[in-house]
Amino acid sequence: MNKRNLILAFLILSGISAIGQTDTTKEKDKSTDTAKVSGFDKFNKKMEKLFKVIPVPIISYSTDAGNTLGLAKFNLINLSKKDTISKPSKLSGVFTFSDKGRINASIATELIFNENRNMILAYVNYKKTPEYIYGIGNDVTREGQEEVLSERFKFSATILQRIDKKFLYAGPVVDYSNYFKIDFDSNGYLYKNSYPGINGGASVGVGIGIAHDSRSNRYNPQQGTFILGSFVAHPEFLGSKYDFTKFNLDVRHYFNPWLKHIIAVQATTTATYGDVPFYELALMGGDSKMRGYYEGAYRDKVLLDGQVEYRLPVWNIFGVVGWVGTGRVADYYGNLGLKGFHMSYGWGVRIRVDSKNNTNLRVYFGYGPGGLRGTYINFAEAF
Repeated sequence: MNKRNLILAFLILSGISAIGQTDTTKEKDKSTDTAKVSGFDKFNKKMEKLFKVIPVPIISYSTDAGNTLGLAKFNLINLSKKDTISKPSKLSGVFTFSDKGRINASIATELIFNENRNMILAYVNYKKTPEYIYGIGNDVTREGQEEVLSERFKFSATILQRIDKKFLYAGPVVDYSNYFKIDFDSNGYLYKNSYPGINGGASVGVGIGIAHDSRSNRYNPQQGTFILGSFVAHPEFLGSKYDFTKFNLDVRHYFNPWLKHIIAVQATTTATYGDVPFYELALMGGDSKMRGYYEGAYRDKVLLDGQVEYRLPVWNIFGVVGWVGTGRVADYYGNLGLKGFHMSYGWGVRIRVDSKNNTNLRVYFGYGPGGLRGTYINFAEAF
C-alpha cells in the first residue's frame, strides 16, 4: 500500500475507532452515552440532508490514470408519489479531471416506474483522455504501453418492460458513441498494425436487452439475483463506421449468511464480433470490476471475469469490505484457458449516507500484481 492510501485508511479507521470508543463508555454512564449517540445520530441526519443537496468532492488514484479530482452527485427518488410499489430511481452525475489530462463528465439514470413494470437504464458521457494501452491481447505488458489521446461522446439506453409477474424484463437497447480527435504513437502497435479505430468515427447500435432482478435493494443488495444480458449490432447502414456486434452478460448473486453480513458474487463476460475498433473491444479493469487495473489496459474481442466481495457491518453507519477477483481477455472463447488469469484484490470502507434507502458512500483500495493499484470513491455498491 502506498503512502497516500495508508494515510487515508488511517484517518478513516481512526474515525471508526473513535466512535467505537465513545460507544464503550455506556458501562460507566449510560445516560451520557445515550446523549452522545443521540448527538451523533442527529449529526448524521444533517449530513444525509446535505448529501441530497450538494455534490460530494471525490478523489481517486490509479497507477496509469494518476490522481483524479472531481465532484459527484447521487440521489434516489420516487418518480410518483402515487406509486408506492416501485423501487427508488437513481439519478447520478460526476465530473472529474486528473493530473494526466483526463476529463470525464457523465450522467447516469436508473428510472423505475409503473409499479416496477418499467426500467430505463441510461448513460451519457463526455470523455477527453490520454488512454494507456498495453496492446491487444492477454499477454501484453506495461513495458509495451502506448498513449492514445482521444475525445469521446457516448449515449446508451436500455428500455425494459416486465414480461412476467415478478422479475423478468426485456426491451430494446440503443447505443451511440463517437470518437474524435484521436492522436496516437506512429511507432505503436495500433498504427503499425492498422488496427480498426485509429481514425475514430461513430458507432451506432441497436439491439435487445433481457434482465432478471430479484434483489431486495438495487443499490445495496442484501439477497437476490441480478442478471442483465444484451446483444447489440452496429451495422454500417445505421451510420457506424465499423460493422460489428457486441454481447454482454452480467450475473450477480447475494447471500446473507447471518445478521447483516453479505457475500456478493459477480461474473461477467463480453464478446465482440466483426470489424471492431480498438475502443469498442472487451475492456478489463475499472472502478467496479478488476479494481486496481486501469480500464482497457487489457483488451481483446472476448473478456471473462469474476469477483467475490464480503461486506461486513462495523458500527452504526460504518462498514468494511474485502474482495478478490480474477479475469482475462482473449481473441475468442476457445482461447480462454485456465492459464493467464490476472488477479485483483482489495478492501474498502462504506459509510451509509441515505438511511431511508440504505445506500452507502464507499472508499475502496484495489491492487494487482506488479505494483498496480487504484483508489476509488463512489456511491452505492461496486456491484
